[in-house]
Amino acid sequence: MSVKTRVATAAPLIAGFLAALYLAPPGPWIGLTALIMMIGAAEWAALAGLGRFHALLYATLLGAVSLVLAVGAPDLALPFYGSLAFWLLVPVLLARGVALRGTALQLALGALVLIPTHLAIVTLRAESPHLVLAVVALVAIADSAAYFSGRRFGKHKLAPSISPGKTWEGALGALAAVTAYGLGLHFVAPTDCGPACLPVMLAAFWVLFVLSVVGDLFESTLKRQAGVKDSGTLLPGHGGILDRIDSLTAVLPAAALFWIWWK
Repeated sequence: MSVKTRVATAAPLIAGFLAALYLAPPGPWIGLTALIMMIGAAEWAALAGLGRFHALLYATLLGAVSLVLAVGAPDLALPFYGSLAFWLLVPVLLARGVALRGTALQLALGALVLIPTHLAIVTLRAESPHLVLAVVALVAIADSAAYFSGRRFGKHKLAPSISPGKTWEGALGALAAVTAYGLGLHFVAPTDCGPACLPVMLAAFWVLFVLSVVGDLFESTLKRQAGVKDSGTLLPGHGGILDRIDSLTAVLPAAALFWIWWK
């Protein structure tokens, strides 16, 4: 796909996201983000081997559960703890080459990954749309910096059996960009505790960056096991919804949990 196709797809998506983030009332925001999560759930189910009808049932079930939790238990932090525990375990599984096969297992993991992601974006937006934007921007900056620094300096593969295009040089470039972003954000929007908060903030940003890489690699693993390049075809030039939110599924729940701890 050409760069023009990718930009033509991304531009209205970004504009629509920002408009919804800052203008949509809480109810429509919860519903819209649940719909996006359900599309991702249907793609996840397809990667697990389900047909279209059963994938739709799975997505509907996950959407219903997440909506009930988002509306009925908005302060529930337990899903975020479960998500963080899972994502901290994933690097060990990937390093050991553990194959997460089996339809039932993959569907269970889909619930563990996607429901907390939806709850996290609802939780963060309820605090402030700026929080959501800050987290999404972190992932976008990391992804872009990894791409460009990897193309320019990349020599040593990060995970050749999972995602051959990723390099350690790209990851280090992304880490530097995330650090610069964290420093800039801290001084542009300083917190009440001032410079004393900077080490904690940077540490949180570094953890979120590592999780963004883990989320990306995990979805790449699922696609490799399923024998497909993209999770779907909904977004021309980008693939499916999961291809766009893979890093966010690991980052958003952790960010929501960090914010709960911060408060």
